[in-house]
Amino acid sequence: MEFLSTASFRVISRRALRLALAGALGICALCSGAAHAFSFDDVAKQARTLANNRYKPKDPNLPKELQNLSYDRYRNIRFKPEKALWRTQKLPFELMFFHEGSYYDRPVKINEVVGNAVREVRYSPDMFEFGALKVDPKQLKGLGFAGFRIHYPVNAPKYKDEVMVFLGASYFRALGKNQTYGLSARGLALDTALNSGEEFPRFTEFWIQRPAPGAKELTIYALLDSPRASGAYRFTLRPGVDTTVDVKAELFLRENVTKLGIAPLTSMFFFGENQPAAVPDYRPEVHDSDGLSIQSGTGEWIWRPLVNPKRLLVSSFALSNPAGFGLMQRDRDFSDYQDLEDHYESRPSAWVEPKGKWGQGRVELVQIPTPDETNDNIVAYWVPDAPPKPKQPYSLEYRLSWQKDNDKRPPMARVTQSRRGHGYRGKPDDSLLFALDFEGPALKKLPEDAKVEGNVSIDGNGKILEVQTQRNDVTGGYRVMLRMRRLDSEKPVEMRAYLRNGSNTLSETWSYLLPPE
Repeated sequence: MEFLSTASFRVISRRALRLALAGALGICALCSGAAHAFSFDDVAKQARTLANNRYKPKDPNLPKELQNLSYDRYRNIRFKPEKALWRTQKLPFELMFFHEGSYYDRPVKINEVVGNAVREVRYSPDMFEFGALKVDPKQLKGLGFAGFRIHYPVNAPKYKDEVMVFLGASYFRALGKNQTYGLSARGLALDTALNSGEEFPRFTEFWIQRPAPGAKELTIYALLDSPRASGAYRFTLRPGVDTTVDVKAELFLRENVTKLGIAPLTSMFFFGENQPAAVPDYRPEVHDSDGLSIQSGTGEWIWRPLVNPKRLLVSSFALSNPAGFGLMQRDRDFSDYQDLEDHYESRPSAWVEPKGKWGQGRVELVQIPTPDETNDNIVAYWVPDAPPKPKQPYSLEYRLSWQKDNDKRPPMARVTQSRRGHGYRGKPDDSLLFALDFEGPALKKLPEDAKVEGNVSIDGNGKILEVQTQRNDVTGGYRVMLRMRRLDSEKPVEMRAYLRNGSNTLSETWSYLLPPE
């Protein structure tokens, strides 16, 4: 089973996206001669045409000097900042570009849309510095860009921060104020975690609307293609404290797909409060996200803490017209991580909010074993019960929010930590103890004599030994202590817990999957 994130996007992202590859360009324009304003429909027509024809992949075109580059050697290739697109026009947004190399061995066509004209942004090796790499510029003619990044001032008015990146397959990322790169999104996921293998559609061409002076949003169109699917996309980027990206897509399948993953998110969980490091580590936690949050169409909120399993884990949450879902980073203090280099406390959460009715389907969570923190091993997406038939259009829209201080959260109490340890402290046995902390304004307003109970349930592979619920005088919330025993260590255990006061639900639902040993 192949997961592109282990090999490609994270090559740039983990510590380097803020530093790597600056640059941009003056346009070598080639007008398309279009007589009308470019629109989403133009891309949709191309996607439909692709779906009605046989898939024609682009062959890798890298010279030997740029093949098999390590992460550090690829970082030698840097875009020249003075050539940033729109820099000379002093527009609020600027574009900088990534060079082909290493895993990025196929060019992406990039166009600028100005009024009724579409102009291709032409690649030239003169736009890049190659550092210690010994590269003959003559060997680079005919190459293209691997992707691009967008700059806009969000942290300071006079400095244009990197706020969004498109690089690798259909991967993209965005940042809000005081955020650093963590999880990523994708345009589409096909057959994730199936034995048949995953298919990774690619954005093959982009059209970027030149912004007006003073513009606060940027529109990007993209054409997606793969052996079994094509699609048209429109991204409306609005940078800010919470950067939002409105996504409009129209998809076409060349043939049937077993699992269509809509609005996929990809992240990393190595270890955390509910799963300590397998070997001693000075850092208490290492993860880009620590849980999956789901808001159902009926108003229920579900929190599924993430794990790093020993075997592949796939779990589903059946829903009708979901209100939203996201991979969230709830632990926000430096003390949670103690990492001066990666600053996991500033990694964004990503929240998907559907526009319109998405119907029946499921949010699926895939958790993959990883031996270290360099691999994205968490994937979440929406799977419709009724996928489109081949050659028929499938339209959808959603808003993707990159959040930190204003994370999407339930109006009731939420889970702030899930801690796990031996069940009996005096004399260790085969039981496990979970300490679940719930916090929220509503809990602080309860009288001290309020009867708050933890409602706990467990599946047939587990046995509840003891449940205690007590007020947390330090946080003003409540703690549920759950002691349980697993019956078959080769099978997972599903558990749920929430707070109630009589018939009133006080919190979101803690939904935990204990992996097999």
